[in-house]
Amino acid sequence: MNRKTQRGRAFWRNTILVLLLALAGAAVWGWRDFSHFSDAPLHVSAPGESIDIGRGSSFKEIVRQLRNQDLSAASPLYWRLLAMQMQVAGRLHAGEYATPAGITPRQLLANMAAGRVLQRNVTIVDGWTFRDLLTALGKAEKLKHETAGLDTAAIMQRIGAPAEQPEGRFLPETYAYVKGDSDLDILKRAHAAMAKTLDELWPQRDKSLPLTTPYEALILASIVEKETGRADERAKIAGVFVRRLETHMLLQTDPTVIYGMGESYQGKIHKVDLTTDTPYNTYTRPGLPPTPIALPGRPAIMAALHPEPGTALYFVARGDGTHVFADTLAEQSRNVACYQLKKCSQ
Repeated sequence: MNRKTQRGRAFWRNTILVLLLALAGAAVWGWRDFSHFSDAPLHVSAPGESIDIGRGSSFKEIVRQLRNQDLSAASPLYWRLLAMQMQVAGRLHAGEYATPAGITPRQLLANMAAGRVLQRNVTIVDGWTFRDLLTALGKAEKLKHETAGLDTAAIMQRIGAPAEQPEGRFLPETYAYVKGDSDLDILKRAHAAMAKTLDELWPQRDKSLPLTTPYEALILASIVEKETGRADERAKIAGVFVRRLETHMLLQTDPTVIYGMGESYQGKIHKVDLTTDTPYNTYTRPGLPPTPIALPGRPAIMAALHPEPGTALYFVARGDGTHVFADTLAEQSRNVACYQLKKCSQ
């Protein structure tokens, strides 16, 4: 073999070696860059950002959407390789997905493959009225507003309770929902939750109660709910109302009067309001009002079904969120003078 041939072979060996080293270096660099992409946070520009994947979107369309939202500037090839590595390329679900600060491409694809769509919450507050509930649902983000334009009867018809009045029928709780759910979906769940709560608690009630149906318990619980927000007073106040029912006394509770006044109530109750008869005026009509006056929570329902024993027939607000109780009208009059009129006797 002559020198020229040897030099030629050496040249090609060296060239191939250099190319192999270059390819190896590129592969190492590429793998490191891919690994960095896979586990580096996406570019989340604002809190609460999300990505909404439409039904039937291809993987290519999903990556394009990520790039269009400036969540990622990485090559689509990297996304494809990551999906292949995770074996999720053909298993990504449609829906809205949260993109919180710090989320990585690997975590986002895992969420999409598992269908862990973004959940939002709406809270029904103890003591709200049905009107308050509809207002809150109307403001809930990404919730379909299917009750818009429907009257009360139509709403109850749509949730499968056509014969019921809505007040009091929805359990105060926090309900999770996803994009695509509607306010009717929330109402159905809250209605079912209240029915389940009454089915559970009614059989455990104090059997001596002057209440004949779970609905009557719901009405009483709504009054207790509006009279106090204090856990240590609910059963005590329920006891006052139960004793009044047992002795055929008028309940004489201001929250029912206010409810009966409707939109005419402007934040203050006057003497004429107490004497103006409405179906909800418990100063003019005996017994319970015809429907609940609010949405009672489970604690208020428990108090109505298990009132505290005692002899008190009256109570008045102290002005600090608590109440003072009395057995007699004379004692009640002194308490009213002291705590309402600020004319406490020495």
